[in-house]
Parts: sequence; C-alpha cells; structure tokens
Amino acid sequence: MKMVKSLILGSAAGLIAVSGAQAADLPVKAKAVEYVRICSLYGAGFYYIPGTDTCIKLGGYLRVETAFNASVYNGAYSAQLGAQNRLSNYFTTRSRQDLNIDTRTATEYGVVRTYFDATFSWTTGTYAGTGAGGTFYSAAAQSGGFGGVGNPSDGGIAGGSLGVYHAFIQFAGFTMGKTISQFDAPWVNYPANNFDGLVGGSGQVTGVNQFTYTAQFGNGVSGTISLQDPTAHTQSNLINASAGLFTGPGFAGGSYGASGFGGTRAPDIIGVLKVDQAWGLFQLSAVAHNNHAAYYGGTEVTGHPSDVWGWAVQGALQIKNLPTGAGDTLNLQAVYTDGATRYNLQSLVGQNFAMYGGTGVPGAYQSVGLAAAADGIYAAGTGIDTVQTWGFRGGYNHNWDPYWSTGLYGAYAAVNYKAAGAALICGALGGFGAVTAGVTTCNPDFNIAQAGIITRWTPVKGLTFSADVTWTRLDQKHAGTIAPGAVAGTAKPAAVYELRDQNTVSALIRAQRNF
Repeated sequence: MKMVKSLILGSAAGLIAVSGAQAADLPVKAKAVEYVRICSLYGAGFYYIPGTDTCIKLGGYLRVETAFNASVYNGAYSAQLGAQNRLSNYFTTRSRQDLNIDTRTATEYGVVRTYFDATFSWTTGTYAGTGAGGTFYSAAAQSGGFGGVGNPSDGGIAGGSLGVYHAFIQFAGFTMGKTISQFDAPWVNYPANNFDGLVGGSGQVTGVNQFTYTAQFGNGVSGTISLQDPTAHTQSNLINASAGLFTGPGFAGGSYGASGFGGTRAPDIIGVLKVDQAWGLFQLSAVAHNNHAAYYGGTEVTGHPSDVWGWAVQGALQIKNLPTGAGDTLNLQAVYTDGATRYNLQSLVGQNFAMYGGTGVPGAYQSVGLAAAADGIYAAGTGIDTVQTWGFRGGYNHNWDPYWSTGLYGAYAAVNYKAAGAALICGALGGFGAVTAGVTTCNPDFNIAQAGIITRWTPVKGLTFSADVTWTRLDQKHAGTIAPGAVAGTAKPAAVYELRDQNTVSALIRAQRNF
C-alpha cells in the first residue's frame, strides 16, 4: 500500500512539474487596449491622448479660390497687376490645405493650452519683363525657384509654400508665441469680407510673435498687456530719401526711395481693454511702436537718425442679434496712427501703389496713380519725420436662411505726410529735371476708399461657396505729368504719363471645406 501511495504521489509531482514548465512557455495575457476616449471638457472634437490626461483636437480646412484682376491678397494696385497690360494676370489661383492641432491639460494653475496652425499653399506666380523682349517667372512665395528665363522649373510649379500662422502656449493668463495681434479686432481683417486687402485697421491674420498677459475681471471684461515683435509685420516703409534709390522710374513704380529699417531695439507695446457680452463687443486698443533706422549711407561712419516712437489707437464695436435676422452682425472699427502706419494699412495691404489707366491729356501715353505709405521719412543729417494716418472699416452680415448669407463692407484710409517729410520727397522730385518738369503739384498724401459685397452658400455643414466683389479707389494728390524712363519689369515705355486718381474692381471666388 505504501508503495502504491508513493507511486501516485510521485506521478502527481511529476505531472505538476511538467504542467508548470508548460505554463511558463505560454504567452502572458495582453493588457486590455486603452481605446481613445472623448474629452468633453473643452467642447466638441476633443479626445484624450491615450495614457494621459491631455485632450487633443485636430482640425483645418481645404480652400480653392480664384481671384480676378487681383492677386489672392490684393487688387491691381502695383507691379504687373497695376500695369494693366499683357504682363498682368487676368486671374490668379490658389489651393491651400490648413491643419491645426489644439491640446489642453487641466492643472492646479488652470488649463495649459498649446495651439499650432500651418498652411500649405500653391499660388499662381507672375511674369515680369526683362527689358529686352523676354520675361521671367516669379513664383508667388513658393518654395523652389524657377529655371531658365521665361520658364518655371518643376520646383516652382510643384513646390508651393508653407505658412506658420499660429504656434503658441497659453498658461495662467499668459500667451507666448505666434498668433493674431492683441491690438486687432476679433474679426481681424474681415468685418464681412473674404478679400484680404481691406484698409482702415490693424490685421495680423498670419500671426506675430508676442508675450502677452490677459486678466479677466468678470462679466466679460478683460484687460491685456502685450509685447509684440514688430519685424516686418507692423513695419511699413522707413524711407531714406538720401539712399540714392529714389529715381524717376522708381517714382513711376510707386517708390519714394529705399526703406532703411535697422535691427530690432524694442517690441511694440500694446494695451487692450475689452468688453465681450451677449449684446456684442467693444474693444479699445493702443500701441507704442519704435522706429529704428540703420544708417544715412552704406557704412557706419555716415551716421544715423535717432529713434522715434510712433503710436496708434483703435476702437472696435460689434453688435449681435440685430432685428434684421438671427445671427446677423454689424462690425465697425476706426484707427488713428502716427509713425505706426501698418496699424491702419494692415500686414496684407501693399505699401506702394502704381496704378495705370487711360488719359485725356494730349501727348500723354497713359495716366498713373502713385502713392507710398511709410512710418516715417528721413535723409542725411535729418531726424525721422513720422507719417500720420487715420481710417475706418466696417461690415454688415445678414443670413437669409440657414444656407445663404450676404455681407456688405467698406473701408477708408487717409495717409498724411508732415511738412518736413513732404519737403524731402518733393525736393528730390525737383532734381529730376525733364522727368518731373511737368509736375504742377507735388503732394505725397493719399487716400484709399473701398467697398464690396459678398454672398455665401453653405449647402451642407462645413462646405461654403462664396463670391466677393471689391471696388477700390486711389485718391492721390500729385498733379500734372511725369516723363520717366522705361520700367523693364512692367514693360512701361519712356513716355509722358498724366498723374491722376485711379479705380479698380476685383473679384474672388472661393470654395472651402472646414473640418
């Protein structure tokens, strides 16, 4: 019996040992997959990043558009478009993909947010004259250049361009990085329009680097202090009238000379007070803008003017829930600047104008409207004389039904040179002899008036088709005639041109799918 029991126990022990060895060879059961969970804390479209308490949202749009008698940014104001000849594009096309990434994490200090938005675009370029019967292609801010004279390369055709519009961190009331200027109205450049080149107010729609703090006071009232990088975004021209580039043909192209900005010295200092409530919004913005020139001449020993601070102030008003219809809005803003012109003629508005047209003056070849915006102007031995501007713009949006809407909009900007700055320009003109002998009135001041209408159709959610028509008038103050030399890039001949106001009409057709 003992022998039988020993045999059974030994066999059991052997089986246990074998089964244990087999179990060790089997794969361990995998952990359950953590599926993506919806994050409802920050609105629709957010999801938790697996394994974290951070929520993320992906979005963007795809846009296809065609502009007629315009670039996709501006009307026929200068260069080949302003020339109104065989070098002018009758239409310009652009295709764009926008992608954005929004992340948010709740912390004991409040929400930490990052936001990134980039665009990938391809836009029609232009052909410019060589002065000898040929032309060359210039890609419209595309990556990749162009090949031989007259022919774009594969890089220019397929390259396209990349734009970084937003890249910022928000934490405990601070915003650090690139985004829309705090000075801007909430609708930026677009009170009721798609047209990019509306004057009459600030607009940094492509973003600008900044360090900003916003305090919320309750009941929709907030205050903001912001330090903003001025480079290119909020700099117009800083004209050096002694730079040697102010020539007769240059004047005929809408230029008063070389722009002479130096390196950065101080950020733009912005303060904003905002009231945002159910009835609408009111915003008051102010900015101090430093104008820092390089040198009078080509080297350090030629000297330089002292820095001059410019400034601007802007008021914006939005009225919601109008009695004309559900969702209708009225957007209005007005601005005054002194030495900070880009806060009126915003970042997508050209700063030089050379618009050609017909003439009734005997012996004249054509007429031309000439103007140049600037923060200030100086010459060897002088200080910077700032340029003053004022302007306004507004738009009314009406919803006919859930699918159709129409916007009416308008804008106006006046640019005024002070006596010292005007004397530098007109004194230089007087030195061109026969080129400017026919100028009876030299006055660099000018005004721009704009009006337009847009209609939108949204057949399904997220897909909108629109048609936008814009009229622009350049009211320039020069009078008489000029007789400049030939301008190669626009193929304008050496001839007599009447100095006269000009008008232009452009259209923009767009299809856009938001997601």
